[in-house]
Amino acid sequence: MRITVTSVMVDDQSKALKFYTEVLGFVLKVDVPMGGEHRWLTVVSPDAQEGTQLLLEPLAFAPARVYQKALFDAGIPAASFGVDDCQAEYERLLKHGVVFHTKPTVMGPVTVAMFQDTCGNLIQMAQV
Repeated sequence: MRITVTSVMVDDQSKALKFYTEVLGFVLKVDVPMGGEHRWLTVVSPDAQEGTQLLLEPLAFAPARVYQKALFDAGIPAASFGVDDCQAEYERLLKHGVVFHTKPTVMGPVTVAMFQDTCGNLIQMAQV
């Protein structure tokens, strides 16, 4: 068994696609209309294009909005992405106007930082 798709709920799929590809550097994998305004929209790491897909899932289910806001308000990240150099990635993302909630912080064997994804989520990046 393996993880093939995981998701992060987003308030606007088009805005999310722009942020996750143009700012974070992921690559569009699948974009399939699902009827109406929603799409099956996934991105992948450019280094692992056959790897795990991240579904940019629309907030179409009302309780999902409550859950997303509760996570954000509590400072809990919706997802965590691995990086090779947390400080360098922090500096690169700052240049793109990304809003950080925490600067790179050493926590034992890992360095982490947390930022907003512009779509209602906090995202953690971690250097192991």
